[in-house]
Amino acid sequence: MSGRQVLVGDEVVRAPGDRRDRGHKAPAEGIFHGRHYIFLGRYSELVDHVARIQAEWKVERPDVDTAPQGVIGRLHRIANQLTGELTLLYAKYGLTEGEFDVLAALRRAGAPYERAPGEIALHTMVTTGAVTKRVDRLEEAGLVHRRRSDADGRGRVVRLTPAGRRLIDKAFTAHMANEQRLLEALTPDETAQLEKLLTTWLARLE
Repeated sequence: MSGRQVLVGDEVVRAPGDRRDRGHKAPAEGIFHGRHYIFLGRYSELVDHVARIQAEWKVERPDVDTAPQGVIGRLHRIANQLTGELTLLYAKYGLTEGEFDVLAALRRAGAPYERAPGEIALHTMVTTGAVTKRVDRLEEAGLVHRRRSDADGRGRVVRLTPAGRRLIDKAFTAHMANEQRLLEALTPDETAQLEKLLTTWLARLE
């Protein structure tokens, strides 16, 4: 089947607007949603998971507006997909997402590439307890080391080792290339618009 066709039972039905089928009307059981018809309980190449859920709720609870689900549901699915893709990239460098975040926070600090545990927690948005566990693993791997810093009142600080700096530089370069790949489904204008919308939304939520 083409990308604009749906399978209804044993019959292939074209999506609305197909120039080869100007006079086509949806069967009674079809629900028009956005760009295409949804046939409940039947396979459709054009229907995403969230649209299917919304269509089912439209039948069962027509009194409830499911429009927010169209945004939140898709964001949730996108986040899950992105997490999986990013995790695979980190694993290539022997890191978890949390360990990558700690190394990146230290690298962004600039020479001598060190921060106190509380500062790392602030920059990675996790608790100091979580930072301690991550630093323990990174120190065991020879990527960071702890030292005392009584002179500036920070107590113990965590510093990148030369090996840690080399690793995060390689991993970060690959990370940015990976994120660029994941955004290739959007045009540059779409990416810019999405970034603006997400920035506005996040600022209002936080």
